[in-house]
Amino acid sequence: MNHKLIKNGFVLAALMNFSVIIFSRGFTNVAINEADPIVMSNFGLLMIVIWGLAYLAGSTAISNIKWLAAVFTLEKLVYGVIWIKWLSENSLDAVYSKDIFAGVFYSIYGVNDLFFMFFFIYVFFASSKNENAEQVV
Repeated sequence: MNHKLIKNGFVLAALMNFSVIIFSRGFTNVAINEADPIVMSNFGLLMIVIWGLAYLAGSTAISNIKWLAAVFTLEKLVYGVIWIKWLSENSLDAVYSKDIFAGVFYSIYGVNDLFFMFFFIYVFFASSKNENAEQVV
């Protein structure tokens, strides 16, 4: 298991979640809220930042990370599916016409979540291999 890669991946996941502060202009960008008032309310955006803090905390606990990575995988799967559903029912052009930051946010947030879902799956299985190797010794 490549501990440096995993630690850096967790830190990158945290930074990506923290970027919501920029895209939402400090939670004042109503175009993000209006495009998806349930998932991307200011409360939802704040929870994205909180998940970022959880990823950052996870970057310091690499040795026993397997089940935490499984939870993060599930969380990213949910956001990825919600994003795909949102794209199928909404217009990115309409969001871009209201606000460029909101448009960029809605263009990338699901890709980001699906990318990190696969990263967390990797961590889960890499941790499982490491666990099995330790049991053999």
